Amino acid sequence: MSRSQTTLKTSVSIEGVGLHSGHPVRTVFRPAPAGHGIVFRRLDRDGAEIPARVGSASTFDYATTLSSGGVSVGTVEHVLSAAYGEGLDNCSIELDGPEIPILDGSALPFVRLFHAAGFERLDVPVTPLAVNQPVEVSRDSRGVSFRPDGPGLTITYEIEFRHPVVGRQELTVAVKPEEYSSKIAPARTFGFAREVEALRSRGLARGGSLQNAVVLDETGILSGPLRFRDEFVRHKVLDLIGDLALLGAVLDGHIHARKAGHALHIEFARALARAASSSPAESASAAEQPRRRASSRR
Repeated sequence: MSRSQTTLKTSVSIEGVGLHSGHPVRTVFRPAPAGHGIVFRRLDRDGAEIPARVGSASTFDYATTLSSGGVSVGTVEHVLSAAYGEGLDNCSIELDGPEIPILDGSALPFVRLFHAAGFERLDVPVTPLAVNQPVEVSRDSRGVSFRPDGPGLTITYEIEFRHPVVGRQELTVAVKPEEYSSKIAPARTFGFAREVEALRSRGLARGGSLQNAVVLDETGILSGPLRFRDEFVRHKVLDLIGDLALLGAVLDGHIHARKAGHALHIEFARALARAASSSPAESASAAEQPRRRASSRR
């Protein structure tokens, strides 16, 4: 069953530091009309706008960065995941720096912020992205596949790391607001202490800390207790949802990801967009429209 598009009832803001840049940034979320989609505005770059679209995706080095007209915005996956997961279709996101703040490393602060603002239904329905055939991208043992499977979006994700705390993890979850906010949004980004210096030498992880990531040493966790035993695979689902949000459309079906990351997520999203554009005209139209989410709720 189709639902109405949504936006926020009022503007809300949040402040923090960028995970990779380390720069402080203030981010303001403003209501937007139907059909606007999610659009970032760099106030420190004369209000340059960067639409949350697959065509804007530019780099995927430990985060997803979008670019348009020579202006970029980094680490967008957590806030886009929260928007998709909670069914926020239209929003203008203003920031005064190069990167969305990392906050606690999860999408939960954004979910709470959206709920504090409230959701407003608009008089235009959401149009799904109709992909009527299986789609798959793979690289060696890594891959992401899609099959049409009725209404709603379900994600299965598998990861495997040679670490005693992580190991092999697998999760299947239906992407609905209630499921998302309780099971996916709280899962934090994670990394390995041995990689920190190398990342910082490349200009990455300069804002990372034990307060905004799950940090692992060779045998355990340096940053305190996990929120879930399988928090690692839950965060990978969170990242995938954020990257899929760049389709700008509701997606119905079952996605299965294996040992993937941002670059493969984006390659997969582009493959889905191509599959939709090769479907009937209704599908192609939907692919161009700024729509999100697969669950009826507000």
